[in-house]
Amino acid sequence: MSTTPLPGIGVQYDLTTRERRHLSVIAHRDGTRSVNVYRAEDPDDCLQSLHLTAGESAALIDALMPAHHSPNLLHTTELGLVAERIELSGHSHWNGRVLGETRMRTETGVSVVAVLRRAEARPSPGPDFRLAGGDTLIVIGTREGVDAAAAILGRE
Repeated sequence: MSTTPLPGIGVQYDLTTRERRHLSVIAHRDGTRSVNVYRAEDPDDCLQSLHLTAGESAALIDALMPAHHSPNLLHTTELGLVAERIELSGHSHWNGRVLGETRMRTETGVSVVAVLRRAEARPSPGPDFRLAGGDTLIVIGTREGVDAAAAILGRE
């Protein structure tokens, strides 16, 4: 499986099945999903596209998951939470500033659980953590909070 960020839209996940069929799922920022099936004879030609609500996506995920869920797994859809990656642009107002200046948790209720920088992960960054263009922030919160956090981080 490969992933492709779609700025302003979400993330596209591409998969080629054992039968050489091309499928993709676009995870939209609003929690909806588009599932696309491509023609066998032309893997770039979309045969059918299904647009699923967040609830329909959760039901499909449940149907595809094994019946023996670990009690330690966080099922964000059941809790009303989402976890998402937000990339910080090099042109962002926050490039070079500390995380606490964003007032993200206060303004949105969202928690930054990690920052990915190059090949390193910085778990639980504190308010004095200095942000840099190209950082990917892993955030968790409500859908509305995560969208608000993305807006704050997207400020130029």
